[in-house]
Amino acid sequence: MTTQAFKLVLDPRATRGKKVKQLRKTGVIPVHLYGPETESRSLQCTQRDVLRALSRTGGTTPISVTVNGESGEYLTFAREVQWHPVRGDILHVDFMAVRATQRLTAQVPISLVGESPGARGAGGSVIQQLRELTVEALPLELPSEVQVNLGILTDPAGVIRAGDIPLPPNVLLLTDAEDVVVRIEALRAEEVVEAAGGGPAEPEVGRPDGGTGEGAE
Repeated sequence: MTTQAFKLVLDPRATRGKKVKQLRKTGVIPVHLYGPETESRSLQCTQRDVLRALSRTGGTTPISVTVNGESGEYLTFAREVQWHPVRGDILHVDFMAVRATQRLTAQVPISLVGESPGARGAGGSVIQQLRELTVEALPLELPSEVQVNLGILTDPAGVIRAGDIPLPPNVLLLTDAEDVVVRIEALRAEEVVEAAGGGPAEPEVGRPDGGTGEGAE
């Protein structure tokens, strides 16, 4: 399966140093483009366009970058994103250019779908122990996420391991295949009693002299 790269247009940047702060006030942020076979370049883009690109691609979908006034095109990934610690604005973004034929290592998020019959039958909870898989693939074949179907988790004592998750063709799993991704945590006996409306008996509070207080005025 081939991933469609998101397209982003950048502009050349002449502003450097402390003047970059003024650039940000206009809604434009500094961008750095680099790569093993790409000359390091200082560029810029509106914060709106960068936010849109990041929200649609995450860290595993490539971004096709072009520079205004130039004919070249770069296949990139957003690698370093600096955020303002208070306002939450983007301060700077690094885009790493790669070759379309170069296999890459990436951390792909795991998404749980469906319901586990085993958890429902045991009155337990599904616990996700692993939230990302490390995989290797070509840039345009990296999945944006991998889905785990909880419907296959029918045994309350069963688990889903990294090696159980189906991956697209040409995507190699680097995470240990035996790593547990999902398991079921059954309710403890006391939790079952409380859920049924019971609960531990309240201890009777007596007087210091050992009496129960009955008949006291």
